Amino acid sequence: MNRSQKIIGGVLLVLIAVTAALLMHMKAHQQLGLPGVKTRPLADSKNLEILVPATVPGFTSEILTNAETVLQVLPADTSFRVRAYQASDGFFAQLSVVLMGADRSSIHKPQICMTGQGWAIDNDLTSVVPVHMDRPFAYDLPINKVVATKVITDPTGRSQTVTGIYLYWFVDATHYTADSWRWMTWWVPRDLLLNGVLERWAYISYFSPCLPGQEAATFDRMKKLIAETVPEFQLVPQVKLGK
Repeated sequence: MNRSQKIIGGVLLVLIAVTAALLMHMKAHQQLGLPGVKTRPLADSKNLEILVPATVPGFTSEILTNAETVLQVLPADTSFRVRAYQASDGFFAQLSVVLMGADRSSIHKPQICMTGQGWAIDNDLTSVVPVHMDRPFAYDLPINKVVATKVITDPTGRSQTVTGIYLYWFVDATHYTADSWRWMTWWVPRDLLLNGVLERWAYISYFSPCLPGQEAATFDRMKKLIAETVPEFQLVPQVKLGK
């Protein structure tokens, strides 16, 4: 090994040591940020109860305990809530909120779960779309729209193709975004480095099944439900102050 190789090797070792020390310091001194959704403490638990609306005009609702049992495979400090909304005409939508603790792996790409459950995602119909909100003021909420299909068999043995519309986005105490790359690779490390705060991100999703050909009408119903329910539990954006 010549002299220049030894110098380069030494510099690399120093950089590795400095990086390791910085990461250890950040981990020892980091604080967990506030959530961007309404919560309250759970007795004898480090997790939080996520407060999504139980009462929505035109709907009955219930907590889906079976769906929440599935989420128990996530890191132990993950908080979550799954609630179903049912209209009298048969329209159904499932709201899920997953709130990370100190472990970012609580939040992962939904495509992994959907394909694992037998859904075939139509990538040509997957996009980021705006949903207009009137509260707390007028703005457009960017969401990821995923369209997928699945063949199910009813109790009589007849097969039926079903379409699933899955809408999701992410929020922390100060941001909302449809871009997972942006918050994971930019906002989180930036806030850790500058403020020593690990922002507590939540992953919000709505899912509704429908028959083929009913996708547009179902999506319209979902947008109305989002506009009605999201301001009840999502804390961002905050009310604009007067000029």
